[in-house]
Amino acid sequence: MRPSSYPEGFSFDESNDVSSNSEPKFTQPWHLNGRCPEGTIPVRRTKEEDLLRAGSTANYGRKKHRSIPSAQYSAGQVIHEHAVLSEQGDKYYGMMAEMNVWNPHTQETNEFSLSQFWMTAGTYGQDLNTIEAGMMVYEHLYGDKNTRLFTYWTDDSYQNTGCYNLACSGFVQVDNQIAMGASVAPYSNYAGTQRSVKFYVWKDINGKGDWWMKIADRDFGYWPSSIFSILSDSASTVQWGGEVINLMQDGQHTTTQMGSGHFPEEGLGKASFFKNLNVIDGLKTLTGPRNSQTIITNPTCYNLINSGDSFYFGGPGRNPNCP
Repeated sequence: MRPSSYPEGFSFDESNDVSSNSEPKFTQPWHLNGRCPEGTIPVRRTKEEDLLRAGSTANYGRKKHRSIPSAQYSAGQVIHEHAVLSEQGDKYYGMMAEMNVWNPHTQETNEFSLSQFWMTAGTYGQDLNTIEAGMMVYEHLYGDKNTRLFTYWTDDSYQNTGCYNLACSGFVQVDNQIAMGASVAPYSNYAGTQRSVKFYVWKDINGKGDWWMKIADRDFGYWPSSIFSILSDSASTVQWGGEVINLMQDGQHTTTQMGSGHFPEEGLGKASFFKNLNVIDGLKTLTGPRNSQTIITNPTCYNLINSGDSFYFGGPGRNPNCP
């Protein structure tokens, strides 16, 4: 249960922090209570209250609000807002990114705030295939406001396939050290220590063509090529960035934060970042973004400043310029 090969040029040296006083190894709070033995994986316990919040076992672990970064859109009063860098114009066989770890405030139970990557193929609303992973605060799913690791996938534009983490069959976890759905604390501190986690995804072309993911220095698991129709070949778009749900409670913009809750203009140590952005292009070559554009649905609420292979993003949500 390991990839048959690694992409040429991928650097798997592990450093989770951008500050000199960082801890070198990836840890999660549950490690204080022990680790899982070889041959097993950690699985977050599903409790009765988790199923009650979901409404049914069929809904548990599914996306309640189907979303993909594009122009701002709404379903009723549910508005998805994005600050995303999007790379397209080629075939893509992998990507890498280092994501800054924060604990953004969320206003409503049914609102979330996340930082993630998307690798997609197909058309939204029709046959969209995605693989996704990152960090999110989502009280409706997890029952608290902790920042947690997550994965997601779909083969039919979020209609009937796919789920978060291990709530359905699809993603295959092989690592016994990292738990999906578990907290990634400690978080970054404003004007202080910055925490970040590296994500790597690549298509194991020399093997079965599965999409493997490495988190930090761990071969974490894979999305089998067989669960996809279009992504069984390659991705047509790679995206990185933030998303929030804005329920417009009482007709006002949500105070749910994206990233650190501060605008990208504040820079390192204050604004949330993505860095070390790379893709594996159609020539199977590791390269930085070359055909990228930003998707910013509401820049007075959440914004993004791009600098090529890195960017700052986020914002506070409701503010005097974002009523």
